[in-house]
This record gives sequence, C-alpha cells and structure tokens, in this order.
Amino acid sequence: MTGVREEAGPLHGDGTGSPDFPGEDKAARADAWLAERFEEHRGRLRAVAYRMLGSLDEADDAVQEAWVRFSAAGADEVVNLGGWLTTIVSRVCLNILRARAARPESLAGARVPDPVLSPADGPTPEQEALLADSVGLALLVVLDTLTPAERVAFVLHDVFDVPFGEIALMLGRTAQASRQLASRARQRVKAAGTRQPDAAVAAQRAVIDAFFAAARAGDLATLVELLDPDVVLRTDGFAGFPTLIQGADAVSSATLGGASPHAEFHPVLVNGAAGVLVTMRGRPAALMAFTVVAGRITAVDGITDPRRVRRLVSSEPLRRTGAVFRG
Repeated sequence: MTGVREEAGPLHGDGTGSPDFPGEDKAARADAWLAERFEEHRGRLRAVAYRMLGSLDEADDAVQEAWVRFSAAGADEVVNLGGWLTTIVSRVCLNILRARAARPESLAGARVPDPVLSPADGPTPEQEALLADSVGLALLVVLDTLTPAERVAFVLHDVFDVPFGEIALMLGRTAQASRQLASRARQRVKAAGTRQPDAAVAAQRAVIDAFFAAARAGDLATLVELLDPDVVLRTDGFAGFPTLIQGADAVSSATLGGASPHAEFHPVLVNGAAGVLVTMRGRPAALMAFTVVAGRITAVDGITDPRRVRRLVSSEPLRRTGAVFRG
C-alpha cells in the first residue's frame, strides 16, 4: 500500500525500511543508504513527474523536492518504498499543477510541453527510462487541458497502472471519485482525436521526408495526400505563424506559405518519434514534432521560441552526435 508505515524496526523482508546502523557514523551511513534507495527509484519518479507536468525542469524540481521530503522523513516503517515515493512526487506535482492553473501563462499560442529530444540514431539509456511507456508530445498537449486532479488520476492509472485506491489517498478523494476523474480525462483525450502513432520510426521518417520534399517542390497535391484530413498544426506563436491550423488543405497551404529557402532540416527524435530541428543559416530556429498514423501526419507541434529551442538543442544527447549550431 502506498505510504503505509509499520512499527519501527530492522530492514523489512521486502527490502524496504531503514536498517539499524550501529556505531558513531550511524547518521552518515543512514543518509547514504537513503540516497541509494532513492536513486533506485529516481528514473520512474522523473517519468511520472514529466508526464504530469510536461516540463523537464519542473519534473526535476519535483523529484528534488521529493528527495528533500524523503530524506527528512526517512524510510522507517515504510512497507512499499516505490509506492510511497510515487505518492510524494505526485503530491508535489499536484501542487505545481494547481499553482499553474491559478496563475495561467500569457502565451502567444499553445503551450507546447517540453519534448525529450534525442539524436536520430536513438535515445540515451537515461532518456529510454524517461520515455518508457511514453506518451507523445501531441498527447502531452492534450493533457495540459485537463484539471490538475484529472491529469494526476489519468497519468497514474492509465500510464503507470496505479490502483485507484492509492490515487484516492494522493488526491484526498474516494476511489470512486478518482475513477471518475480518470474517466473524464480519458474522454477528453479521446475527443481530442489523439491516436497511437505508427510504431516504426523509419516509416514515420519516410513520411516526414516526403512532406518536406513536397514543400520544397511546391507540390500542394502531395502535401495534402500526406496529411490526415483532420490534421492539427499547433505552435507557440513566437514566429508570427498562426498558432492553430486545422485540416489538410489549410495546413498544406500554410506550409507552402511559410517555406524559406534558407531553412535546413535535421532529423531528430522527439519523445521517441521522428521529428525535425529546423535551422536558419546554421542557427536553431524551430523544433517540429510529428504524429504519423497509418502513413499520414495527424498532428504537428512546433516550438519556435528561439531561446527555448537553443536550450533544448544544447542537451548532452545532441552534443554527443557532433552537431554544432550557432547561437
């Protein structure tokens, strides 16, 4: 059970709870033991926080806050350490989501969540852990429309298989109320038309390459053919581009209208799916995430805030490929 403690004593048989350290260095050894136990769960906690918040920086902050609370409380009497840590980080994320809802951001366009950006040849082991049971960027955009409680219930149950009884303790609701929250969230996700993308990244890449080839050639008919009839294009609005465009005809026309002969397209992975980094004269200009379903593009999510794009492409996984971009 999440967050349940027992009488203080030696290390529990299931490997949880704090052992009894004898000697003068008891406190230091106990701290080291707590740190080791926390590190065993850090990857999953960061994955939970990222899906709840859609922000890599805030996810790291939530995990750090969970560590502060965990190290202060200790692990004596804890029956299920992983469940207890999930409870802590979920409550931290819930507070962040509530604060965000109380002070909505003033953006020119849609809030496009932080992507997990990887080289085209694949993510690092750390990124693979973050993207396990991954949700695409398009779904994260939809999750931003949920209430804080709906998002926590949906992510914990539908992504991480946490029982509703445990979710109820985190939310301060009944199990039935938590089930209803997740159900409402599921309905809103379904209504948004978010679909599971094609599994093969190579197949996704072929569609995206064909899309940009058609754009360069000014081939409107091919562009329309590569787009789902109900395709959605969302951007953050920094480049003066319309922030929301729907329909194959409108998206293809906007693509041709916004094409630049100076643009260069670099393949990357965005949340494990095929994406593109756009540079202008060697400088990062935009990041585009594509959702490809049944060989057609159903969603494009673009980040055009230059400072944000530069921050994202300066990550270590991209630097190790040898890619160098001017600031």
